[in-house]
Amino acid sequence: MSLLSLLKLSLISLVVAAPAHTPRSLFGPGVVPIGSAANYVILAQSGVSAVPTTKITGNVGLSPAAASFITGLSLVYSSGAPSSTSSSVTGLCYAADYADPTPANLRTAVGDSNTAYTTAAGLSNPDFTNLGAGEIGGLTLAPGLYKWTTSVQATTAVTISGSSASTWVFQIAGTLGIENGVKTLAGGALAQNIFWQVGKSATVGTTAHMEGIVSASTSVTLLTGASMNGRIFAQTQVALQQATLVAPSSPPVCPLLSIVILGIVVCL
Repeated sequence: MSLLSLLKLSLISLVVAAPAHTPRSLFGPGVVPIGSAANYVILAQSGVSAVPTTKITGNVGLSPAAASFITGLSLVYSSGAPSSTSSSVTGLCYAADYADPTPANLRTAVGDSNTAYTTAAGLSNPDFTNLGAGEIGGLTLAPGLYKWTTSVQATTAVTISGSSASTWVFQIAGTLGIENGVKTLAGGALAQNIFWQVGKSATVGTTAHMEGIVSASTSVTLLTGASMNGRIFAQTQVALQQATLVAPSSPPVCPLLSIVILGIVVCL
């Protein structure tokens, strides 16, 4: 039997034999795949608004709404082009009414982002439930799956602590609010491995800082002076009020080996 065949059998045996929480004890629940949504730092469905001097690093996508629902970015567009530019965006802007292949690409990306939201929301057996009764300020969050049946807020700094291979999924039934001036500190963690699944809206307060991928069923707002290292996937609109948003430098990572279980990339 070849070495590759032996490795495959070993991985299958690991999946069958391992208790549900074994991978989490090392690296957390696993990476939530975001597919082609990784091509965008903002992916919204009904609108994107910005107040100068907002700065965005990464591509902006809007679908199914048209480019007229992207406001405040002073788009520069040539008729028949697949994308536009903005002095506020280090990257390109895409909308559903731009030329091919943009409409199809956006439909796929939005579908992938919706799938990521559903996948994250569907994870079971959380490591922590209703931690802090929804107040996570002052806490240090280890790798794991966190579930709240309420809204979540941070009124003081939050430390997200782990290695570059660690993963976090936060399931929030209500709203997410990072208060004015508060920072989520990643330590050795990577923003691309932090996934916030928000059942309602998410708001990053004035001068607050956020880390991770925020996927909300409604809107996401970054208030004046707020900053974020991550991605925003909103099923309605995204609003940036003199805020700074920077895409992670690389896709989600795992150590040397990983497997996919029920749509989740589990680090070994």
